[in-house]
Order: sequence, then C-alpha cells, then structure tokens
Amino acid sequence: MKNITEQLILSLAPNSAAAANGKKISSGGGFIKLYRSADDSFFMGECKGSGKNPYITSADYIDENHPVYRCSCPSRQFPCKHSLALMYEMMSDKTFEICEIPEDILSKRAKLKAKSEKQNDNGKTEETPETSEQAEKKKSSAKKTASSAKKKKFKKQLDGLELCEKAVKELISAGLGTMGGVALSNYQELSKQFGDYYLIGIQRLFNRLIIEITEYQKDNLEIHYDNAIDTLEKLNSLIKKSRKYIADKIENDDPALDDTVLYEELGGNWKLTELESIGKVVNNARMIQLSFSVTFDEARQEYIESGIWVELNSGKIYLTKNFRPLKLLKRIKADDSVFSAVDVPVMAVYPGEGNVRVRWDNAEFNDVTVYDFDKLRSYAISSVKSEMKSIKNYLQNAMTSPIIYKLTAFSKIGKIGDKTVLKSKGGDMIELKDFYGSEETTERLSMLPYRKLLENGVMLCGFHFNSAEGRICAHPLCIIPDSENTVVRLLY
Repeated sequence: MKNITEQLILSLAPNSAAAANGKKISSGGGFIKLYRSADDSFFMGECKGSGKNPYITSADYIDENHPVYRCSCPSRQFPCKHSLALMYEMMSDKTFEICEIPEDILSKRAKLKAKSEKQNDNGKTEETPETSEQAEKKKSSAKKTASSAKKKKFKKQLDGLELCEKAVKELISAGLGTMGGVALSNYQELSKQFGDYYLIGIQRLFNRLIIEITEYQKDNLEIHYDNAIDTLEKLNSLIKKSRKYIADKIENDDPALDDTVLYEELGGNWKLTELESIGKVVNNARMIQLSFSVTFDEARQEYIESGIWVELNSGKIYLTKNFRPLKLLKRIKADDSVFSAVDVPVMAVYPGEGNVRVRWDNAEFNDVTVYDFDKLRSYAISSVKSEMKSIKNYLQNAMTSPIIYKLTAFSKIGKIGDKTVLKSKGGDMIELKDFYGSEETTERLSMLPYRKLLENGVMLCGFHFNSAEGRICAHPLCIIPDSENTVVRLLY
C-alpha cells in the first residue's frame, strides 16, 4: 500500500474545505467498493454521491512524481473531495480488492507516455547541412529580436529610474518633516507610471512610501516617519544598483539571467528551470517547517503566505512564499502549515542574502524523527553576542529584508521589569519584541501551559531593529524544548 499521510493530502487539496469533506466521506463510509492493482500503481473506488449511480474515482501512480487523480463527478475542483476521500481510505489501510487495471486507464497511460516521448524528442529530424544552416539562421534571428527587445526595455527602465530619482530628491529636499502636507495624488499617479516603465520593485516601494505618508497624515505616529525613511533609503539604493546593472547589460550586450535580486526587482519572474540553469539548486533537501503566517501586503495588494523552514542537511533557514493577489484569490491555491518532514529531490533557491526563498515541484512527506530534532538543536547559536556583528551588517543593508531568522539556544526566558528577555546558553541577553507589521507572539510566551518550556531549549528568533527601543530585538516564533521532541509554535 502507498505511504499516504494526512499532510500529503492537505498539500494536494485545493482548499481546507475540500480536504475536510474528503475526510468526512471516508470516515462516514462513503465508499461502496475499493480496488487496487497488484503492483500498487493504481487505486480506484466507487463512492456514493448525490445521484443514482456512484462516482468512480481513481489515483494513478504510474509516475510517482506526477500522480493522476480522476473522478466521474461534475466538480471543477482538482483533486475533488472524492479523490481526497480515496486517499484517506488508503491512509487508513482499508482493504482494497485486487483488480486488473482498466483498459481506459492503460490507454490514457499510453497516450501520456507517447506525449512525453514526443516532447523529449522535441520534433527532431535528421540533420543535413541545409537544415543545420536554416536552424542556425532561425536561432540567430530569434536571438537578435530578443536582444533588440531587451535593449528597448532596458532603456525604458533607465528613463523610469531617472523619473523616480527626481521624485525622491524632491521629497528629501523638501524634508520629510513636510510629510503631513504632501499632496498624495501626484505620487499615486507617478506610482502607476512605474508599471509602464517595467519597474515593479520601484513601484512596490513607492506604494509603500505612499502608505506610510498616508498613515502619518492620519495619526502623526513616529513609526510611519521612520518607515518612510527606511523606504526612501531602499529606493535610493535600488535606483543606483539598478542603473549600474542595466548600463552594464547594455554595454556588454548581455541578456543572460544573473544570480541577483535585481532581476525580480526589475520585473522578472524566476522559473524553476531558470534557477536550475544558473546552478541555484539544493539536491535531496530535508525540510522542516518551524513557522507559518499569512499577511496582507497593501503595497502589492496581495496576501503572502510565508513558511520558515530549516534544511536539516545544512542547517540553513529558508523561506517559502505563496503570493495570492486579490484579483486571483480563487485561482491560486492557498498554502498551509506543514508538520511533517518534507524530502525534496530538487529544490530551487532564489538569489539573495540571509534567509532566501526556495521552491520545489515534487516532495515526499514523512514523519519527523528523533534524529531530526537532534540536528535541529545542533544548528542553534549559543551566543547572541557572537552573532550580533553579522546581524547588524545584514540589517544595515538597504537591499535586504528588515528581519533575519536564526535558531538560538537559550537557558531561560523571563521578565526583567516590563521587558521579556531571552538569556542565551552563552549567558548574554536580548529583548524579545514583536516585529512591526507581524502577528504578535511575545505575549503568548506567558500563556504557555508549561513553564519548563521557557528553560533550556532552542527558539527560532527573527532579529530586527526596533526603532522605538533603538536597538536590535528578537521576534519569538517557536520553541524546540531540550526535554521533548516537538516544536511549540507561537505562530502557525
């Protein structure tokens, strides 16, 4: 029988409701009959539906990495609740009667195999000097066309960068103290134009600046002033770096992809194959998620579902991001918390510093072992003080994230006056304080059912500069106790 876990089912479900409905069908005895092939490559069930005849649902595992789920029901969800229910039956080790694989399934397998072989052949024909010359001419022509289009785009972007630089200088020249009287309509119109100049990163930062100015005009809080300064610094840095990057590209006539965050900031969207082509991959990764959150980015007008993961072979902390624009919420599947170990054959890694983003196509969900927890603890820093220089250097870079995550071994977490403080294994201390804009977690430490969780363990901390305190603080996200093999999440 296939190794099916509930985490795998949840990861395949189009939404949580479909998974819940599938589980309900399974637990409620929805299947009349269950079948499987002798080689465990095919599973099928007859499931009671709303009509006279049962629905026929199946799972074809002839390609382990790309299983195919089919159902005769009219649902437009994929996999539908009946397919998910079939997986719950498999997970529960129900008795499946051995059957022959149906002819229509064998026919569909043959068609898929033929299609795959055709794609692999890529329409290859016998090569002659004439066809070779034609192919080279066609390739050369396509390259020239692409190069010409790229140059036009680069020049357009340079014009947009000049426009943005002018606006930034005007705002700085007027002084940020005038933020309360800034006419926002001009900036809003300017932000729209940056999209026409293919400056997506610039546009998002400009939108963020507008948001901070708007909030400052409402409440006059200092935090919005500080955030506006940070955003202007990022804009200024991005303008300079982008201008140099584009100028070098034009001068060297180089349209090739680069290992740089500027590619995305200038409107590019990485494909997994492109990241693999420049060597940005990790093979045979074993990932454990330690935190999960959903935030709404007003500047981007989209929900961002973020996971924080540890790769157990290296100890590196990575991020996953699922972007769901408001206009496409129904079309893009939501992510969720993952509590299994995830084994990834090929993981693509995005350019950047610190906790960079990763993505993968295929993965296997397995139980977290005692050995996994031992490795997790081994990667924790024992002294915050010894890491502080590298943390400061990272946070001072205008082009990096304003928060960096590290596993930190602690001897005790408690109160000093009205402040919550973590004492590291090395004896130094750091204040635990929520990161601006994130869900509050520090207060939840006082709600933990066992006080022993606050002694001798490992915490996932998000180190950030807190402008109100004027120093670096740590945002608490989860605890891995020394005494138990579990992860106590403060943020799901």
